[in-house]
Amino acid sequence: QPIVLFDYQPGRGQEHPQAFLGDYRGILMSDGYTAWRTLKGATHLGCMAHARRRFADALKARKKQGGPPAQALKFFDQLYRIERQARDEIPDEGETQASYMRRFRQKHSVPVLDALKAWLDAIAPKVVPDTKLGDAVSYTLNQWEYLTRYVEDGRMPIDNNLLERDIRVFATGRKSWLFCDTVDGARASAVTYSLML
Repeated sequence: QPIVLFDYQPGRGQEHPQAFLGDYRGILMSDGYTAWRTLKGATHLGCMAHARRRFADALKARKKQGGPPAQALKFFDQLYRIERQARDEIPDEGETQASYMRRFRQKHSVPVLDALKAWLDAIAPKVVPDTKLGDAVSYTLNQWEYLTRYVEDGRMPIDNNLLERDIRVFATGRKSWLFCDTVDGARASAVTYSLML
């Protein structure tokens, strides 16, 4: 049974995910923060929605619509369309859902990812680094290994949007307060939200 479990830690150092997850050996999706990548033995994934969001922000920052951010979003839209198609299809008889997803992604997603990577490599030298577009291109290229790993295993998700929907209540609520009064209070909040979801 899937669960959502919140944990409070007083900092962002690598010792916190290491203490929380210990010797976890499963799939771990994160936003690219390097502290998570210090967990040895886990299969690290990047969240495609995080990369896509950076290009969406770059598009919003433009005076004119279109251009490179819009081009990038077309690649992401293709990848998500493939995911929807894969979920709607029925695996061949005797084939597991995971093996079917892998086969479908290998056939349809990998060519799109290859085209996106070629486009990113071509545009990277032309973008100004300290811009929204520069950030989007840099982040996506730096996280490429993790962002594309989902096509290797049909059990792996393309993004963590399912979890992000679950934590939206917490993210919305935190705008109502700046700090918890104590560390114990912060931990109590994490436990309460875990029980609520």
